[in-house]
Amino acid sequence: MEYRCIIIEDQLPAQRILQRYVAEITGLELSGSFTDPLAALEFMSEHPVDLIFLDIHLPKLSGMDFLKILPYKPKVILTTAFSEYALEGYEFDVVDYLLKPISFERFLKAVSKIIYHPEAGAGPPEAHAGPTVPAPHPYAFVKSDKVILKIEFEDIFYIKADDVYTWVYTRDKNHFLSYSLKYWLGLLPETEFCQVHKSYIVNLRYIEKIEGNQVFTPKGVVPIGRSFREGFLEKIDMKG
Repeated sequence: MEYRCIIIEDQLPAQRILQRYVAEITGLELSGSFTDPLAALEFMSEHPVDLIFLDIHLPKLSGMDFLKILPYKPKVILTTAFSEYALEGYEFDVVDYLLKPISFERFLKAVSKIIYHPEAGAGPPEAHAGPTVPAPHPYAFVKSDKVILKIEFEDIFYIKADDVYTWVYTRDKNHFLSYSLKYWLGLLPETEFCQVHKSYIVNLRYIEKIEGNQVFTPKGVVPIGRSFREGFLEKIDMKG
């Protein structure tokens, strides 16, 4: 499924950055970019939209006021240079809040909440008519040098932190990526993955055995941290 999105941003440099980011994500289709929120509103009256990248400070109508008058409720990711508006934005049930300047990594994390964890359709009913399509396997697009990789969650054996970076050990290859362990914790499904050490996340399906304070996987041995042991054993229902 492709999510039809629009950008409402009156600063052209910021608009161009968002356009470039959208173009790099499979699953997003840019339907239009606007500096005027009233022009965007007119466009939405005739074209279904699934996702809006919405600046808070806009001419004629603020982003918050724009949300109040929408005829239907697409997913919304707010963009602004002012962090004090974050709480107000979440009162409108927005997906995420991006603080400028926006990095590609942060953009990916926000978009992944929609693409990889989709809910019921956001647009008007006619925009989502037709048979239901089964959701794809969860995955993430991550940037590695100048390449964007697609990593299926089910292919990950475990993840190891390396300072502010991570090693992702998958079925076919090990990837060294500029994404933190915290990033992966916010993305991976809790039912399938567990943090077992301050520097390690393990995929529960690939655990071969647990011996002492070590988890054995086909890709190697993962240590169990003392402060994580109890929660880990509870998750696999082996406490005691």
